[in-house]
Amino acid sequence: MGSEDGAKSVKYLVVGSLEAYSGKSAVILGLAHQLQAQGLDIAYGKPLSGDIGNSENEDEDVPFIPETLKLSGDRVQPTVLNLSAERIANRLGSTEYPTYLAQLQQQAIAQQGDLVILEGPGTLDEGRLFDLSLGQMADAVGGMILLVARYHSILLLDSLLAAKERLGDRLLGVVINDVPSKHWATATQQMRSFLEEQGIAVFGVLPSSTLLRSVSVAELVHQLKAEVLCRADRLDLLVESLTIGAMNVNSALKYFRQGHNMAVVTGGDRTDLQLAALETSTQCLILTGHIAPTKTILARAEEMEIPILSVDLDTLTTVEIIDHAFGQVRLHEPIKVECVYEMAAMHLDCDRLLKALGGERVPTEASASSDEMT
Repeated sequence: MGSEDGAKSVKYLVVGSLEAYSGKSAVILGLAHQLQAQGLDIAYGKPLSGDIGNSENEDEDVPFIPETLKLSGDRVQPTVLNLSAERIANRLGSTEYPTYLAQLQQQAIAQQGDLVILEGPGTLDEGRLFDLSLGQMADAVGGMILLVARYHSILLLDSLLAAKERLGDRLLGVVINDVPSKHWATATQQMRSFLEEQGIAVFGVLPSSTLLRSVSVAELVHQLKAEVLCRADRLDLLVESLTIGAMNVNSALKYFRQGHNMAVVTGGDRTDLQLAALETSTQCLILTGHIAPTKTILARAEEMEIPILSVDLDTLTTVEIIDHAFGQVRLHEPIKVECVYEMAAMHLDCDRLLKALGGERVPTEASASSDEMT
């Protein structure tokens, strides 16, 4: 969609997924960073924001992505709908509601730049209640759809074929994300080849990363509503795995030594396991039962620079909350952003994607003499 005065057309790419937390934000960051390096003027928007499962109803990606990409204000499209349980209730109780799709179309008419990347809903159908599903967004702005699909098994092919049937010509292609090393050959060879034969372009296959799936200690404090007993200055540490200390100390030491950058959950009365955890690759110690640790434990944790958290929860509930946090990780640490940039440079075929969009590649000074306009 371009401006009405005859200016060149602004192209739209709507990045969607089959399920929430598939890695859309990471792919958008990696893709946009590479295209910016090629000289493209990138804009970003997230028309449908919010999460009814989040009581605070804040979508941190909305400011984070533009800030990370250093986009000016006129290259950030405002969100047209912040989804909430209240809005859904109002929608169900009324036959009239704002024309969000029309608002999105008006934004598209006024938007400047070479390429607008819209972050779509978490699924193909989310937002349909307000006419803001993935397909409806793409139709409204005249854009193409890039699907980010998290790898669970080769059965992902079924879902991608069904998505192709539903989205039709709007589907530009897919990126397969979070592929474990043991399935790498299957995803990069068999799956990619099959999808290409079915007319579904594969613009990248991204490997699993323990760093990207890590959670900061600060986030665990927030999720668990924990009390920080020591080393509150080290809450930026990243936790890559969860370990439960509930066995005898000899077995625990062997178990702990196999872990890396762990959060260790154990009872507040298990001083032996707490000491064992502090001698291994532990990023934080989480004590259940609201039992205070001994002075010896606190002193050793201070020395090792390991935060100790105290929670007024049982072990099972604590583990469930931490598991949930791992399933909804964010990219907001600088080290994660750098990891995304490196992975995108290695595994995303941005040149092919840009060509498929029919976009103009704006040469940088260094490449202006050799690059041709597509």
